[in-house]
Amino acid sequence: MQLARSDNMGEYLVAPDPAKVGLTRRVVGTDHTGAETTLSVVEERPLTIFLNRQEIVTAMTIGDYPEYLALGFLKNQGMLADDDVVTGIDYDDELETVVVRTQTVTNHEEKLAKKTRTSGCAVGTVFGDMMEGLEGLELAQTSVRTSWLYSLAAKINRTSSLYLEVGAIHGTVLCQEDRPLVYMEDVGRHNAVDKIAGWMLQEGISAEDKILYTTGRLTSEMVIKTAIMGITVLASRSGFTAWGVEIAQQVGLTLIGRMRGQRFVCLSGKERLIWDADPSVVKDEPRKSGRKGGKT
Repeated sequence: MQLARSDNMGEYLVAPDPAKVGLTRRVVGTDHTGAETTLSVVEERPLTIFLNRQEIVTAMTIGDYPEYLALGFLKNQGMLADDDVVTGIDYDDELETVVVRTQTVTNHEEKLAKKTRTSGCAVGTVFGDMMEGLEGLELAQTSVRTSWLYSLAAKINRTSSLYLEVGAIHGTVLCQEDRPLVYMEDVGRHNAVDKIAGWMLQEGISAEDKILYTTGRLTSEMVIKTAIMGITVLASRSGFTAWGVEIAQQVGLTLIGRMRGQRFVCLSGKERLIWDADPSVVKDEPRKSGRKGGKT
């Protein structure tokens, strides 16, 4: 049984575009019966991010929204301060580079020396002092209705996307109440979050009343990035890691996982929840749903 797909993108400010040229490639293979088969697979390409004249990182990405990815990555890693003025973002498709330019001189050699490999796919990285950005952090005490969560899950899981079409990719959605606003995808869930952070920064969007939905695991880095962005609620179809839960509890982030059909589990920040929906009247999700997403 497959989930019915929805072609109504009217609610989204930025929606997935599975048909965009360059995001997938047709590949010929052999199936379990020995017959020839053709399928679409997600493209991966390197993107090197510079901050002024300094090379920061090379990320593997699907290649869409490179400016948002670079801006969000630098912001989430603490390399762009609140008072930094971005004077330009230059993307070169042939060189596969994006340069973020600021009004003031920057130097992050010490921070780069603390770079640590994370558990994320597509070579996610987190810097050793990233936890320092959580010190003294106070997240807004905004309420979240369970009816919003059920509505968001139903809408997002039926939105036409690369995640739905070809799998092997993660989706992250910025939401407000029961409305999905911005849906970003990438081979790494961290990249998808950074794209949203970059969009929010460029558009001057506040975070206090937002919900972040992801198709991936609720890991420590996902929790840290969400908290640093100032978003109070992080929800996922997938499960948790112990450190992710511990950090969410420390910073007061509402963390909701295993959100499928009528069910979800909240392991942190339940005081924000308003239980205004009766799960018994919510349409349940079949075990064998139509999602083709890669392993989370």
